[in-house]
Parts: sequence; C-alpha cells; structure tokens
Amino acid sequence: MISDDEEIESIAGIMGGLRTGCTGETSNVFLEAAVWDAIQIAKTGRALKINSDARYRNERGIDPAFNAPAIELATQMILDLCGGVPSDVVTAGEVPNTDRAYKLDTDRVQSLVGMVIPAEEQRRTLEALGFRLEGDMAHVPSWRPDVMGEADLVEEVARVASLTKLEGKPLARAAVGVPNPVLTPIQKRENMARRTMAALGYNECVTYSFIDQASAALFSGGDDATMLENPISSEMSHMRPDLLPGLLQAAARNQARGFQDLALFEVGPAFDGGEPEESHLQVAGLLVGGAAPRDPWGSRRPVDLYDAKADAEAVLAAIGAPAKQMILRDAPAWWHPGRSGRVGLGPKNILATFGELHPKVLDRMGVKGPAVAFTLWPERVPFPKGTKATRAALAASDLQPVERDFAFVVDARVEALTLVNAAAGADKALIASVRVFDEFHGEKAEAQMGAGKKSLAISVRLQPTEKTLTDTDIEAVAAKIVAKVSKATGGVLRS
Repeated sequence: MISDDEEIESIAGIMGGLRTGCTGETSNVFLEAAVWDAIQIAKTGRALKINSDARYRNERGIDPAFNAPAIELATQMILDLCGGVPSDVVTAGEVPNTDRAYKLDTDRVQSLVGMVIPAEEQRRTLEALGFRLEGDMAHVPSWRPDVMGEADLVEEVARVASLTKLEGKPLARAAVGVPNPVLTPIQKRENMARRTMAALGYNECVTYSFIDQASAALFSGGDDATMLENPISSEMSHMRPDLLPGLLQAAARNQARGFQDLALFEVGPAFDGGEPEESHLQVAGLLVGGAAPRDPWGSRRPVDLYDAKADAEAVLAAIGAPAKQMILRDAPAWWHPGRSGRVGLGPKNILATFGELHPKVLDRMGVKGPAVAFTLWPERVPFPKGTKATRAALAASDLQPVERDFAFVVDARVEALTLVNAAAGADKALIASVRVFDEFHGEKAEAQMGAGKKSLAISVRLQPTEKTLTDTDIEAVAAKIVAKVSKATGGVLRS
C-alpha cells in the first residue's frame, strides 16, 4: 500500500485512490515511474480480484532500466501539450540489477533446433535484438526478463531465422537388429488379460479411480485412509477398493438407457489404503442380464456363477496360472453367500473371486439383476522359474487328436473340479484337456443311480505328439482315467 500520514493513497502497481486521482479541475500532477515485483503484483491482483490496466502492465514486467528516461519523456510530453513548470526529480531506492550473461554456443542451434545457422549470423541476430556480446558471453538486455538460460539464446536465433525452414528427417537407428523388450512381465500379463477379455466378448470400461463413500463402503472401503483431501465432487470422495463399483455404475447407466444385457470389464488399480504400496492391479469382469452370445442356439438365458467362473479361469490360464487350483467358499460380503467362491493356490494365495453379486449390493447400486462377476489379481500368479514368460511356448502337433467321453456316478457332494483334475492327471503328456459337458442329478438321477448320487460326464481330448494313437493306446489311457477318477472321487463308470 502507498499511504501518507492520513490515509491510504493507492494499491501499489494495481489501483490508484479516488482522492488522489485526476479530474478536470486538477492543476498539479505528481508523476511517478516505479518498478514493482511482477510476481507480487500478480498474487495481489488475484487475491483482491482487481483487473486494471496498471496490473496488466506491471505483472508482465517493466524494463527497470527505462524508468529514468521514461519519466523525462513523460514530463516533456506534459510540457509540450499542457505547459507548466516541472520540479526536480526525486529518486527513492535503487534500480534493480538485471545484468546477466549466458554463454553462446553456436553449435547448440543444430543440436536443439535442427537448423544449420552460421555463427556470425547468430551473433548479428542477437546484437540486433539488443544483446551485448563479449567474446562468447551474451549479456541480456534489461527489457528481456524471459531470457533465463543458454537455450533461450538458441530460441531467439531460431525464431528470427524462421522455424518454417525446418526439414523433417527420420531419427537414426541406434543399432541394427531386434530391439530389447521394454514391457515388464506384469505389463505383459495386463495386456494378455485385456486381449483375453475382449476375445470372450466383453467391452472394456475405463472408470474413475475415485468413487463415493457409500459405494466404497459396500466393498469394504470408504474409510479415512482412502478419503481424498480435496475431491473434485462428492461422488468422487474416496479411492476405490475394488473395480466392481465402477463397473456396476456403468451398468446402471446403460440399463437406464435401455441396454439390459451387458458384458463389461476393466483392468486397473484398486486401493486398500492411501500409501503407494497399498495399491494393487486388478482385472474385473461383470455380466448382467442374459448371456445370448454364449448360447450357440441363440436363446437368452440368465447368467449364473459358472459363466463368471469359466471366464475367470480362462483369464488365469491366459496369464500363466497353474492348472491345479483350489476352490474356497468364503467369499467377501458383497458376494452372494451361496453362489460365489474363490480360486486360489491355497488358503493364503487367492488368485480370483467369482460368483453372483449380493442382491442388496445390486439394489444399492441401481442394477437390475441377475448379475455375476469376477475379480482377479494378476500379481499373485507366480511366475515360472527361470523365465519371465507368462505363457508356455506353443506346442503344436500335426497328428490327429482323439476325444473320448466318460460318465461317472459319484457322490452328490463331489465337486466337478476334483473329477476333472483327477482325469487330467492320468496321463499328463497325452491328455490335452478335460471338460465337463453334462451333469445329471436330482430325484430322477437318484431313482436310477441310488440316493445321494449324481452323474458327471466329461470329454477328454488326447493329443499325440510322436505317433498316431491306436485302439490299444486309447484303451490303455481310458483305463488309467477310470482308475484315477475312482481313486480320487470313489466314483464308478456309468453303464
């Protein structure tokens, strides 16, 4: 502030006062030429919300060395136009020292800009712009506060020479041959998970990492550790604990616009806390409504937990997860307690969670069910020893594969995965895949096979690699499969 003994006269460099302003009756004028700190003028102007001509000029910087000649020129203009008698000039303070010099390296123009400009032309250009050259040092004129280094000297030379003269040239190759890989193993898994999900018929979503507190609380989040200090809106107040809230919100918006059958997925980070080490990569998929693309006969059927389980296992297989896995029942609270499960290599290493979402969660998120989903963690899948590859090399064979079907009568409590793993272990070199294609259970099944029994039918694919299989070879493998399944499940071959 500028003030006298009585009151404030003006806000320095921004706005003058009414009492000291000029009117038609003014006869005595006090002429001032001052230098203000440009940054301080800008801060004060923003804080006071004052946009004036003085602020516009001062916050952009005024040549401090021109003040003394400027006040003489202004005084002479007033005398020429209005007459009057000038007083002596009073100087307060010292003119700020803006003298600075930077080395002029004439070779840097070509390396920084890509133009060939002779050294003498560069020197002439800078001198014409007001720079004072002493040897290879260029002294910056006082009216150029924007020049702050050697690169700025290059920019001045190139600007005057005109950047329109630049010619496009390809970059030189550093080395001949195949470049080194740049993706990390986990990045390769992330890309493979995306490709697999797209191949399964899902559409990728990219949602915000921030969600509202109520949605986060449904998925064991929404605490103070994940709350944002300055959220952009109340609907983005917390970091997401899981990818599913964002997918459910996207599904609700699509259903509100008439799209009832949805297959959505997302790959991204979720957060257990506010520290960097408390974030983890997730892959999440969501199926809502009917599953028409999965039915080869074109009829709609409601999605169920086996759709989510199959897709989760397909992604895990694509990123290199071991074939033998454990199914656990204790899924988190946002899953349906009787229609969900967890896939793991043990109780402590959970790779994925799948199943039907809890009806209360769907109701709170505004999604019309049924809806099934899965969440998996690529970082928890162990990498093969001795290699960073996420998948084994392709082993193709030109020999004819053979498929054989088996139906086993087992106890109703026997899991299909137990039977599949047993059959696959009968001959690991020859058996390429085992899948369940039929289950016969219920009152009719028990009437034929006995109380507490059911029938599981599997299809086993045999892929020879050395010679075509004979009937004797096939019968030998079939006998191993029956024996292995009988030992693991207590089942017998159905007649």
